[in-house]
Amino acid sequence: MAELNIGDQVTAIYKTGKYIGEITERRPQHYLVRVLAVAKHPMQGDLHNPKDAAIGFFHERKALSYREQANIPEKMVKPFDGEIPEYLESLKEATSKLRAELQGDDSAWAQQSLRNLESLEKDYYKN
Repeated sequence: MAELNIGDQVTAIYKTGKYIGEITERRPQHYLVRVLAVAKHPMQGDLHNPKDAAIGFFHERKALSYREQANIPEKMVKPFDGEIPEYLESLKEATSKLRAELQGDDSAWAQQSLRNLESLEKDYYKN
């Protein structure tokens, strides 16, 4: 894979979310990526027990914020070629897509995830 450079537009997977952003710094085996849009909202719950609601603490996972920077392993960062959507619109699209996926699942994990998503949306879109 070709080396990416500071200023390059990329997609980056961080935990279970996927983002579009730009590289701001090169680090050993990582890139520091500034988030400009959300491509996939993070899954809810425990990362180590995916899709399991019967755990001690069910994590509420927020999407990274606009211009927030994350240290991401280089294998999780790929070049992006396209128009970067506006952050808030991309977040709305990502939460809508996650909601549609969860509504088709009647598991306890999906129901708790929907409750988390509802709480997150209140925080995301407050004025």
